[in-house]
Amino acid sequence: MKLTHVAVAGLLVIAGIAFAEGKKMKSALDVTMKDIDGKPVELAKKYDGKVVMLVNVASKCGMTPQYAGLEKLHEKFADKGLRIVGVPANNFGSQEPGTDSDIKEFCSTKYGVKFDMLSKVSVKGDDINPMYQYLTAKETNPKFAGPVTWNFEKFLVNKKGEVVARFGPKVTPEDKKVVEAIEAELAK
Repeated sequence: MKLTHVAVAGLLVIAGIAFAEGKKMKSALDVTMKDIDGKPVELAKKYDGKVVMLVNVASKCGMTPQYAGLEKLHEKFADKGLRIVGVPANNFGSQEPGTDSDIKEFCSTKYGVKFDMLSKVSVKGDDINPMYQYLTAKETNPKFAGPVTWNFEKFLVNKKGEVVARFGPKVTPEDKKVVEAIEAELAK
């Protein structure tokens, strides 16, 4: 049986080894994704030396008001090196059904979002995005592995691209433990 490159990469992802663009990922940010406007972004280059909080977001969720808290974190810590990155996903209750332009308009008009937003992806299942495969696989993220459980799950990535904390959907951006984890990483 002859396996194609895509089939081999698919088997490796199933085995828990995240690949992006045909290469093994060295960190959660070792991938090129599209921003909310459809432009490619090399995350490792864009966020080099920054602390990054990756959050799968949705516009029609009971937790959608967390956008306001994420924006407050952005305003408070952006000049100190924190980057909030919203990653729209429609994996939970079809709570992010809109297009990227719908999502961008909603976020800017309803919550005044100025932090970075990526294009909508899948954060679980057969079509999981390579970044989220990396974030959730035991082989690549043993300390914080496990499937994304709902919208607004938060992964904190340090300046070296290592996942250093994970916060469940019900933990708000303003929560003391979130703020303390961000401050600790920014101080390093």
